[in-house]
Amino acid sequence: MKLECMTPRTFHPRNRHQGEYDFAQLMQCSPQLRPFVRANAFGNESIDFADPAAVRALNAALLHSQYGIAQWPLPPGYLCPPIPGRADYVHGLADLLASDQGDVIQSGPAVRLLDIGTGASCIYALIAAREYGWRVVGSDIDATALASAQAIVQSNPGLDELIELRLQRDRQSIFKGVVRDDERFALTLCNPPFHASASEAAQASESKRRNLGAAGPATRNFGGQRDELWCRGGEVGFVGRMIEESASRGARILWFSTLVSKGANLQALQQRMQKLGASAVRIVPMAQGQKQSRFLAWSFLDSAQRAQWWQELR
Repeated sequence: MKLECMTPRTFHPRNRHQGEYDFAQLMQCSPQLRPFVRANAFGNESIDFADPAAVRALNAALLHSQYGIAQWPLPPGYLCPPIPGRADYVHGLADLLASDQGDVIQSGPAVRLLDIGTGASCIYALIAAREYGWRVVGSDIDATALASAQAIVQSNPGLDELIELRLQRDRQSIFKGVVRDDERFALTLCNPPFHASASEAAQASESKRRNLGAAGPATRNFGGQRDELWCRGGEVGFVGRMIEESASRGARILWFSTLVSKGANLQALQQRMQKLGASAVRIVPMAQGQKQSRFLAWSFLDSAQRAQWWQELR
């Protein structure tokens, strides 16, 4: 098994969200943001990042101004993802594919992406479709979340040609029941439930609120339902099941990947991959300000087999 850990960095150079937000431009594009913009302690325009409504309005404005997503309805209480960090993951995956193709970025609908747990926001599928023209299958166990994602796809021209949504009916399975026997994917991605219980998720949310200087009743500024935030076994349990299932699909899926919130979990996950015969593993760090994150990617094909995979695709 080949393990590679890339150099940490700030936002990916292709990420559209470099520097500070241009609130004047965002408000012009999305007037719904205007009521939430005010001067911060330094006299600069900003929002209250502890206010879920303000966070949702900002991210909707970013999607509209940068990706042409004019309609982004979310059910109350569902996860409203921070767009810049989500974009970094997608760009990192594009680099991962390019590393097998002479560092040439692979775009267009021939590249198929499986988004595990696409959520009500459909965010990864939206960015992948708009930035690279990839064809995306998004899966989720939550029918309400999928209905929201479907409404977003249908409300924005051109997306229904690239994004397909599938309900995962078996809560214990990840690929089974979603990936069809004759399908091939270049990539999978996942933003797994990070916590092992509701109380653990609540503690993390409260810690974040304190860091933001929030007061008043406890609320999650980015929202989130149970299946978006926690599951039995937490991150290691969920990703461990994903690794176990991936081994039987390694010939038809070029690269598997997932976010990993806690660096301390990487060793246990790598050991599972090694036991199952992964040929290549890469840890790709991501950094947004003070926040450090990463995604973990693995393949059961060696470099020659990955090259052959692309030849067969063409």
